[in-house]
Amino acid sequence: MTDIILGKNQYGKAEVRVVRVTRDTARHEIEDLNVTSQLRGDFASAHFDGNNENVVATDTQKNTVYAFAKDGVGSPEEFLLRLGRHFTGEFDWVTGGRWEAEQYTWERIPVAGEGHDHSFVRGGTETRTALVQIDGEETTVIAGLKDLKVLKSTESGFVGYPKDRYTTLQETTDRILATSVTAKWRYGHNDIDFNEVYADVRRILLEAFTANYSYALQNTLHDMAAAVLEAHPEIEEVRFSTPNSHHFVVDLSPFGLENPNEVFYAADRPYGLIEASFLRDGADADHRAWDGVAGFC
Repeated sequence: MTDIILGKNQYGKAEVRVVRVTRDTARHEIEDLNVTSQLRGDFASAHFDGNNENVVATDTQKNTVYAFAKDGVGSPEEFLLRLGRHFTGEFDWVTGGRWEAEQYTWERIPVAGEGHDHSFVRGGTETRTALVQIDGEETTVIAGLKDLKVLKSTESGFVGYPKDRYTTLQETTDRILATSVTAKWRYGHNDIDFNEVYADVRRILLEAFTANYSYALQNTLHDMAAAVLEAHPEIEEVRFSTPNSHHFVVDLSPFGLENPNEVFYAADRPYGLIEASFLRDGADADHRAWDGVAGFC
């Protein structure tokens, strides 16, 4: 074949593990990231001719992550913006790319009621995420979190759904609602205190999860997104991917026991998977910043 053309492509170094310890004083700070760098641009000669003159080695990209960490990390969003601006500014043929990070939380180990200066324990269940997409002159930041495990033991039900000969699920107005939230939100601009907004969005998501009676997980996701969009005009869109962690009431009647929603079987699979995006009216529902994002979000 002689009429093959090169379509969308990108390349880089995936999952660069970098830990930055700030030790200016006896009380250390720790930042722990997993960073991926992928470049887009004019790489046709490498694919067609084996000419690597435009290929910035993935090892170079890895080393750049470590070198930039020497100057500090700050928020993962700002760190990725620095990387993206470097690669698109340093190499004329790099017209854009995708830079992604996970940030792991460490908390100080309490000793005699006080957090230790330089000893830490892994904190929380969730992982903070960040993504920077650069496409020519456009730079977009997507922040988020994953594995935020939440549960409410009542104030949730599921009724009024269609039923056919294969339906065995019984309606209920009192059930456990549990999920592991993956959420990502797209900013409309980048002049933002990313750490401050992240902390507030996390707070809002948790408060909105518990605030109202849940008629379905879909209904609760709407409440969570609406609260975020109302509080933060700089956010254009919120996306969720949430497995419904089913808890089934165990039948204790064979043992002569009643079970008024006290003992449950927690099933890890199969599970309902609820995914949705919520946008401001007029926002781009198919923004290209989501290109390359695995799964729904």
